[in-house]
Amino acid sequence: MSIEQFSSTDLTVEQQDLVYDGFFKLYKIQFRHKLFAGGYSGTVTRELLYKGAASAVIAYDPKRDQVVLVEQVRIGAYVAGSPQSPWLLELIAGMVEQGEQAQQVALREAQEEAGVTIEQIIPALSVWDSPGGVFERIHLFAGKVDAAKADGLHGLAEEHEDIKVHVVSREQAYQWVESGKIDNSIAVIGLQWLQLNYPRLKKLWV
Repeated sequence: MSIEQFSSTDLTVEQQDLVYDGFFKLYKIQFRHKLFAGGYSGTVTRELLYKGAASAVIAYDPKRDQVVLVEQVRIGAYVAGSPQSPWLLELIAGMVEQGEQAQQVALREAQEEAGVTIEQIIPALSVWDSPGGVFERIHLFAGKVDAAKADGLHGLAEEHEDIKVHVVSREQAYQWVESGKIDNSIAVIGLQWLQLNYPRLKKLWV
């Protein structure tokens, strides 16, 4: 069954204004678009947080069947009144700066955030993060690591990073997804992907 979809040519931006330029950019955008029932919408106004692209790596040791996770504080989880700690268990990840390739960022962040070297890397998937109000594309990779070398505290002082490394079994990490202990989208998506694909990674990397 095919699903007919609109394209970018079916949306028209009438005005776009930069309203904040800081760590991220915030735009106010006015646009019109085609309707499923026919015709065009009225003018829609939305604020769009522009973050760009990010790269995340599922750091997996196929021999030990272990995953390297990182823990750091997230102000959004605190402000939202998260029922759990605002210190979140996450995948290794970082923003893709202008001129960088997503895979290069995954390799670099593995060193900066966890002190591990990615021995082999393959693309996993690429997804939008909350595209109703945020411009951010997340590129996820699976990376082969030696989990025995992952330990300690990491992060760049100039970026105010305070990161603790955790090495857990793949089964434990997935149980934490199921129980809600891991509740940030990138880690949930990445660990679910790993749960579906780890047999293939073992054949590929062991």
